Amino acid sequence: MDTASDLTNPVPAGSLLSHDANQAAALATANGVLTVDLDAIIANWRKLEKTAVPAECAGVIKADAYGCGVEPVARALYGAGCKTFFVATVDEARAARAALPPQAAIYALNGFFQNTGDAHARADCKPVIGDLNELAEWDVFCRRSGWNGGAAIHIDTGMNRLGLTVTEAQGIIPRINAGDHGVTLVMSHLASAEQLNNPVNARQLGAFREIASLFSGVPSSLANSSGIYLGAPFQFDMVRPGAALYGINPTPESDNPMQPVVELKARIVQVRNIEKGDTVGYGGTWTARRQTKLAIVSAGYADGYFRAASANDGTRGAEVVVAGKRCPIAGRISMDLIAIDVTDLPHNAARRGHMATLIGEGITVDELAHHFGTIGYEVLTSLGPRYARIYKGGTAQIPGEAKVEVEAEVVPEGAAVRSA
Repeated sequence: MDTASDLTNPVPAGSLLSHDANQAAALATANGVLTVDLDAIIANWRKLEKTAVPAECAGVIKADAYGCGVEPVARALYGAGCKTFFVATVDEARAARAALPPQAAIYALNGFFQNTGDAHARADCKPVIGDLNELAEWDVFCRRSGWNGGAAIHIDTGMNRLGLTVTEAQGIIPRINAGDHGVTLVMSHLASAEQLNNPVNARQLGAFREIASLFSGVPSSLANSSGIYLGAPFQFDMVRPGAALYGINPTPESDNPMQPVVELKARIVQVRNIEKGDTVGYGGTWTARRQTKLAIVSAGYADGYFRAASANDGTRGAEVVVAGKRCPIAGRISMDLIAIDVTDLPHNAARRGHMATLIGEGITVDELAHHFGTIGYEVLTSLGPRYARIYKGGTAQIPGEAKVEVEAEVVPEGAAVRSA
């Protein structure tokens, strides 16, 4: 059996190393390891699906499934029962289609351009059309090619980003009423769904309900991850969770209902002692107030661990778990390295070659986002290519269908993950 780790960590001809040995070798040389729990993604999707019943629960897998790997995530979600997927671009659709069977529907959110029709058709991908010029170009392509794969219509109800205006959408209603229109979904996007009492939510709901009702017989969709938790009026025929699938809190005003999905570890490359008054890192912005032991960890802003989480003499930065205990960052985060103050750990608890936990063991993606001055979405999608990856879980079965399995692999970011 060909596996991704076999491909990315080739074994010399005649080698008797097993697949497990190849995995162990990959881990031994990795300076950082990102573990993605596919079972947790499945559990999160099922929770969202249950919350949105009877609406269909799609899965948003754009940006390489929020940094978690589009192929293993797509297969795991499909195996759990997800039938509709959203990506941003036709190139992302092509990668998703490689992991999904023909009966799975894929929508590309960023619209349609005149020269992309053939690419959409080859990927069996439905464009999400949010402009009258796009609609005209789509129509021309369909007439010339005979392609009838369908498209979604995006209507702007307050985001002011993509989408037809409500007036423009009203103008195409005669086309809908005429039949044979090729529109398989009408959708909009909430601007402030994570803010439970934001009045913009009600205004968008009212505008979308009114215009969607005119698209007779066409399924409608408004709710993103947070929108699902605004209640049944927002759920329509389909909900489109993204961030919540990957463990980011869709209800930041209350406890996170989602399971954590990723664990991120990086290797300690050196342990050193410094004297009181010594400074650490670029600019010497952090000064030791006592004799201090530092663990130098092999990760940095090139790996998506943002410089904003640095510590200085007046500001405490983020924390890292070493030997089961939280330890503070010392000094500025650099491109490849982070200094951690491990003075309070037992003797020899922090050792060269051991792993420190950057996400996990109580440190959530949302907590790290707070230190980075951003949101969990950006944390996940910024995780760099130097981490080895472990996928665990992901086996699910749909009644009446063959089992779909995602095998745990250790692979660099971007490499294919092949099922058994």
